[in-house]
Amino acid sequence: MTDGQGFAAEIGRRIRDLRRTRGISLSELAHRASVGKATLSALESGTRNPTVETLYAITAQLNVPLASVLTDPGVPAAEAVHGEAVTAELLETFDDGGRTTELYRLRIRPGRRQVSPAHPEGVTEHLTVFTGTARVGPLDAPLTIPAGAHASWRSDVPHLYATETDEEVQAALLIRHPRA
Repeated sequence: MTDGQGFAAEIGRRIRDLRRTRGISLSELAHRASVGKATLSALESGTRNPTVETLYAITAQLNVPLASVLTDPGVPAAEAVHGEAVTAELLETFDDGGRTTELYRLRIRPGRRQVSPAHPEGVTEHLTVFTGTARVGPLDAPLTIPAGAHASWRSDVPHLYATETDEEVQAALLIRHPRA
């Protein structure tokens, strides 16, 4: 496992490489992702730890799965990423025909609410809850998922992660991306 600084530096390197490969300036990506230019610069240089919300905003504009910035292809992420309510640990990435599927161990902390920005068109999420009760899905129609249940939604719109009770939610999250 890497230290926090090393993990942030690797994420920054991957973001910078993806941005440059696509011929997008730092200013343009910051604008598209609604992230401050100074924030994006600090992320790319590895001097700032990214939140999962910021990473989703950036990867949506680069049209890549979140796993593309968390780890090199075929290697599980060394550390979890954190957001306002969510802690996500990438367990595996699968290339299955015309899609890329990411598998995450997900924890949603009680008393907090996290809004994830829209992912690229055609991305879907599939959540199986093991403990607690989750409130997730599109902002205009969130779903309540108790322990032992499963739900899916299109995540190419802003979507919510929260708990329905005071108990932490532990779940598995699959995110399916159409191949770009």
